[in-house]
Amino acid sequence: MIVRMSHPRNDRPRVDFHEGTLRFWNVGRDFVRKAMTGIPMAADDRDDCFRCDAVHAVALRRRLAESLAGEFDWDVVDDSFRLAFPSKESVRLRADQVEAIEAFTGADRRGLVVMPTGTGKTVVAIDLVRRFSSSTLVVVPVRDLMYQWHEKIRSATGVDAGLIGDGVHRVSPISVTTYDSAAIHMSRIGSKFRFIIFDEVHHLAGPWRSDAARMSAAEFRLGLTATLPDDPDRLSVLHELVGPTVYRQAIGDASGKTLADYHVRRITVEMSEKEAERYRELSALIQRFVHDQRQVDPSFRWEDTYKLAGQVEIDTGRATAADQALKAFRAKRRIEEHAGGKFRVLEDLFRLHAGQPVIVFTGSNVMARRISLRFLVPCLLSHCGKRERREWLEGFAAGRYPVLVANRVLDEGVDLPEVKVAIVLGGMSSRRQAIQRLGRVLRKNNRDQKAVLYEVVTEATKEIQRSRDRRRNDAYRKR
Repeated sequence: MIVRMSHPRNDRPRVDFHEGTLRFWNVGRDFVRKAMTGIPMAADDRDDCFRCDAVHAVALRRRLAESLAGEFDWDVVDDSFRLAFPSKESVRLRADQVEAIEAFTGADRRGLVVMPTGTGKTVVAIDLVRRFSSSTLVVVPVRDLMYQWHEKIRSATGVDAGLIGDGVHRVSPISVTTYDSAAIHMSRIGSKFRFIIFDEVHHLAGPWRSDAARMSAAEFRLGLTATLPDDPDRLSVLHELVGPTVYRQAIGDASGKTLADYHVRRITVEMSEKEAERYRELSALIQRFVHDQRQVDPSFRWEDTYKLAGQVEIDTGRATAADQALKAFRAKRRIEEHAGGKFRVLEDLFRLHAGQPVIVFTGSNVMARRISLRFLVPCLLSHCGKRERREWLEGFAAGRYPVLVANRVLDEGVDLPEVKVAIVLGGMSSRRQAIQRLGRVLRKNNRDQKAVLYEVVTEATKEIQRSRDRRRNDAYRKR
């Protein structure tokens, strides 16, 4: 049975929030067509109203103010959420942080702020929360960051922020949640916050997580990141849902100033004869596969292999060949990353930097575990439990563990103790990962100690090209 909701009794145009959308009552189709140009509104015959995503709240209200001269009712934002700060001690801001704040406030309080890891993006955001004194929701990618933000808000403002995620659902005038939890709950809480902050905002561009922004009626929107997406389509999504890029600072601009000065050193290792021979065999297998496929389809690209491998019922022979090629490809990557020479170089670097905390980044969980077992150092992976992760991080900070090995879990967000040495043994060629990993060692200390990032790559393999790709972008380039 369909239950028809009754619309408001008065005849004034009215807008309210409903399950992540805005309902527009008491207006005709002609008015919507003429006055709401550019706002994607759809007629809802079930409720006898018009609807649009809540993200359009600001644009809709401005258009109504122009068209109806204030003769309408606006019942969208929950005014019951009042903000009070037990502590309002001023925070000393650097010049670049002030510039970021002024750029954001001067852009209608909507937009993206791009600053390297370690330059205090969180400080900028919390200062804006204090200035606006508006109900605020902070959205972060992972649970660790949710608790980290909660503690920073408490320290800076005295507010015990609400938590939405990790089995907790406590909604307060200032709350912190994860992207996944926000996408799940925004249909119910999207009208409660005037200010929404997306930390590591590049995570928002996906089709599922972007719903967290579409279903929010927040007037003020801040996106924080060290790296914007390279894909123009994903960047366009961020500009649409959060706002334009209003402030941008590169690592090179901050090096030696707000960040530590640094060096990036590449060390190449040779494969053993056995490794090299196997590597050539695998390469030849892949080349033959690609050649054969292009005889069948001249437009064939390597990326098509993944789709082809799944078409067993359509063409068993080609699907089997594709599956074998993919296995050969993965085996090549294992040889690149696990070359025996890397372990010898790693041991030498540990000796060279004895007494200094060192982070080792790998390209896979398997490699991280191998290093952990060989050198008896903690290994931090994404599936580690909360207690185990806290033990490794606290022990690393206290100096009980001189080395911490990780795959991707430390690439972004999580605060680390002062570290000036990082070793990269594998990974992608992406600009984002390069900047995030370099940023782990760039927090400046009182001794003006220089940071160093080592890239250990296997000679005559694709790792050399991936390293060159990282160096071509501005991740490792000083100005």
